[in-house]
Amino acid sequence: MTADVTTKTAGEPAASAPSAPLAPFRLDGRVALVTGSARGLGFEMAKALARAGARVAINGRDPGRLAAAAQAIAAGCGHEVETLAFDVADHAAASAAMAALQARHGRLDILVNNVGARDRRSLQDFTPAEAERLLATDLLAPMLLARQAAGYMAAQRHGRLITVTSIAGQVANRNDPVYTAAKAGLTGLMRALAVDHARDGVTSNAIAPGMFATETNQGLVDDAAFSAFVDVRVPMGRWGRPHEIGAAAVFLASDEASFVNGHVLTVDGGQTVRM
Repeated sequence: MTADVTTKTAGEPAASAPSAPLAPFRLDGRVALVTGSARGLGFEMAKALARAGARVAINGRDPGRLAAAAQAIAAGCGHEVETLAFDVADHAAASAAMAALQARHGRLDILVNNVGARDRRSLQDFTPAEAERLLATDLLAPMLLARQAAGYMAAQRHGRLITVTSIAGQVANRNDPVYTAAKAGLTGLMRALAVDHARDGVTSNAIAPGMFATETNQGLVDDAAFSAFVDVRVPMGRWGRPHEIGAAAVFLASDEASFVNGHVLTVDGGQTVRM
């Protein structure tokens, strides 16, 4: 598979090296790639980064859905939003798309590794091939994207690697072993990158979302019994609203987080601290 690269809305000059100091939590001049961002939490993080001034490229497998998402984000930020249509598990296509993005702008400042597939089954029900496929998408693909991005960032002496894990990487639920293992692995990867690239001017952090009322979770949101569980389990007594994830990504991408490295920012309404 080859990468389908398009742009939406009127073009602008390519981003130049960020000038310092920026206004607090501004990302003007920064170039960002957010994977899995045609909808859900990825879309909200991409939108927040764009509104903070970053030149954002969004990713997904469906060009039509990406185009609609790009138009929606551009309408809110007033500048170009690029689309990169590729499957993160297609390593050749992913690498080519990231290389093209970096070449086009001369830099890559922010990578948000957001793509994550889920398959809730007992480990006994997985064949080895099925487990490998899920791990290829949820762990190996972001690992390889982070490796490539870190190379660009180290060369320019600035970068932000942001990995979207999950509270499932910290606490486990029944019949979710492969996804849980992948998310825990991503946390370990994030910390390793934080150590390896800190002196290159590159930070590595993670966002661990809790239960958010995204399109993917709509069936559970509509389930009265499950929503009653959320009311009890989450101290704030509700689902997370998708837009509430955006500021976490902006913070970790910003200069204000310049000494935050190797950290998991949990955004779960307090779910993981409740007895």
